[in-house]
Amino acid sequence: MRRGPLLLAFLGCTTVALSSCMVGPNYQRPSAPVPPAYKELSSPESGQLGEWKVAQPSDAEFRGSWWEAFQDPQLNALTTQVDISNQNIANAEAQLRGAVAAIRVARADLFPTVVGGASVAHGRQFSTSSGATGSEQTLYQLPLTLTYGLDIWGQIRRNIEANVATAQVTAANLETVRLSVYATLAASYFALRGLDAQSQLLDFTVAAFEKALQLTLNRYNQGIASQVDVAQAQTQLESTRAQATDVLAQRAQIEHAIAILLGKPPAELTIPPMSLTLQLPTIPVGLPSELLERRPDIAAAERQMAAANARIGVAEAAFYPSLTLTAATNLAYSSLTSMFVWPNQVWSVGAVLAETLFDAGRRGAVTEEARASYDATVSVYRQTVLTAFQSVEDNLSALRLLGEEAQQQDAAVKAAELFLTLSLNRYRGGIATYLEVIIAQTAALNAERTAIGILTRRMTAAVQLIQALGGGWGGFAPVLESSRPEEEVRHP
Repeated sequence: MRRGPLLLAFLGCTTVALSSCMVGPNYQRPSAPVPPAYKELSSPESGQLGEWKVAQPSDAEFRGSWWEAFQDPQLNALTTQVDISNQNIANAEAQLRGAVAAIRVARADLFPTVVGGASVAHGRQFSTSSGATGSEQTLYQLPLTLTYGLDIWGQIRRNIEANVATAQVTAANLETVRLSVYATLAASYFALRGLDAQSQLLDFTVAAFEKALQLTLNRYNQGIASQVDVAQAQTQLESTRAQATDVLAQRAQIEHAIAILLGKPPAELTIPPMSLTLQLPTIPVGLPSELLERRPDIAAAERQMAAANARIGVAEAAFYPSLTLTAATNLAYSSLTSMFVWPNQVWSVGAVLAETLFDAGRRGAVTEEARASYDATVSVYRQTVLTAFQSVEDNLSALRLLGEEAQQQDAAVKAAELFLTLSLNRYRGGIATYLEVIIAQTAALNAERTAIGILTRRMTAAVQLIQALGGGWGGFAPVLESSRPEEEVRHP
């Protein structure tokens, strides 16, 4: 009776002594190619050195509602519905809950497993020598078994480490999905607003072309203009009406896409047309090295490496013997009154040491597979970092060049408006043909539509830059430059 506790004490001390052993490599984050500064911010040719605010990041801080920097109440109202109803975010959140539960599953292996049961049997015993029948008897049994696999080589702890890293990957994926959905919503909203501006421009142009057609008809009735001029004016008017209808079709599709982002059927969402009064915010960029901490997709790739590294230790632990402790007891009694009588109790304590002697190279192949998987995650991590830098540089250059293009396009709009005014005056004076007026009208309309398209692209590039930086810093400020209100835009 004394040997059992002594054996348990010895095995417990052995467990403590060996529990510090963990096979497999300890994780260290591999290096990644990180430039000292962004090309767009360090190059004197960019002309933007004084316009970008250097960020002071803190990954623990709340990243803020970055879309509020655009100062659009309608956009703010739409974003409040994303987390509630978007199905992609709901899916990512469910996967995170499952990953957290997997950690608890892995940690449970650190503790012993206890299995208990109960049985009742009633019977009669017969004597084979005398042929006499014995008395009936009821037997009660309560077996209890404890099994504890010692984590001598750290296999269980490495598995926990892998599951924790995997849960962190899932959490980062959730943030990636959330950031992507918000950015897609903002970009789609600005595209919708751009189409609203084009629709207003085309409606105004249709009204102007109707007046031009009436003017041409009056001149035709007076014998001043030819029927060719009338046909040309009619063609120009109907073509512009067709363009206006096409813009409405594009707008309907984008509105439907926004409804899906909000987790609603398209029939349940209507966004009223609004004037184009968008504002471009100042975006704090920060240093390239800070991007590694800000972007959730980079964090996910880094945590994926940590999980793969831990699985190498899990695979290597299979080369070492396993030690399992067992303890069992069985209470057998014929009545409830004798349940705790010691002679009716049977117990045993033991240990099992097991080692795989031959597996045809399976463990070696599994370890090699784990190492190859880790190497693959390293390449994915480095590629993710490179892609992140590319995305930031792309949108920095896009904002700079689109800003220059917007100024050039404003000059083109003014020139086209002057061309149209001169052409109409020449036509009224009988100096020019109506074909010259049509050319001027087309040039003015295309110039205005291009200007609206450039503004829409600038807003989209601003959203994509925020997404490339990993979200908001909480330090956005509106820039003094803003788009021209739609009511101030001159129309042909």
